[in-house]
Amino acid sequence: MMRMIPAATPAPIIGHMRSMFGRCLDAVLPPRCLKCGALVDRQGGICPDCWQGLRFLGTPACACCFLPFEFDQGPGALCAACVAAPPPFDRARAVLRYDEASRDLVLAFKHADRTASAPALAAWMARVGAELLVEADLIVPVPLHWSRLFARRYNQAALLALALSRVSGRPTQPDLLVRLRATAKQGHLGRLARQRNVAGAFAVNPRRAGEVAGRRILLVDDVITTGATISGCARVLRRAGASGVDVLAVARVIPA
Repeated sequence: MMRMIPAATPAPIIGHMRSMFGRCLDAVLPPRCLKCGALVDRQGGICPDCWQGLRFLGTPACACCFLPFEFDQGPGALCAACVAAPPPFDRARAVLRYDEASRDLVLAFKHADRTASAPALAAWMARVGAELLVEADLIVPVPLHWSRLFARRYNQAALLALALSRVSGRPTQPDLLVRLRATAKQGHLGRLARQRNVAGAFAVNPRRAGEVAGRRILLVDDVITTGATISGCARVLRRAGASGVDVLAVARVIPA
């Protein structure tokens, strides 16, 4: 029978045991680049060639949607789109620009069973979304419809939410939101078509109806494209009484 580590075990000993476990894991499963599969120095790492190609997002940017600015416009500055039509969420943040360099990384995690990427991606998300996590009462993933979940076997947003919860210590509720109908795949749809596609598609899980009111929700997804999906979820959470809704994603599409 496996022996549990006593609760009173000194922290240095626990750290040493974890280090030994990590070395054993590396010996059995050598760490490989999350993007190209080349050998790297640690689990969850990115090789230098792939790293150079990734375009990380940061300031200066729109305080709401995180659209990059060419120059600093001052604290709280909003892009023209957010001024003209304020989104139903308060702030959105993403780690990477979604482009040719990041697409393989994201799609492998989303569709090719690269679920082991979740902790590394969540660590990146925790850094760019540190302010959002500190203020979050609950981390909630964008839901999949049961039919798509059955076909894919996992919800990539839920894996990210769980990993973010572990790294940040903030609680998560993976089934707080539900998708009421199987929407068409949105990869080929434009902004308006995406909005129509997700209209009325989301709801608060009746079993979790009392867990939203007065709480600040951090909504998690893999990619922000036009914002239609996260806006649909944010509206549902607002109607259920959420005090605020922020969004955190791995990548964001930047309009040309």
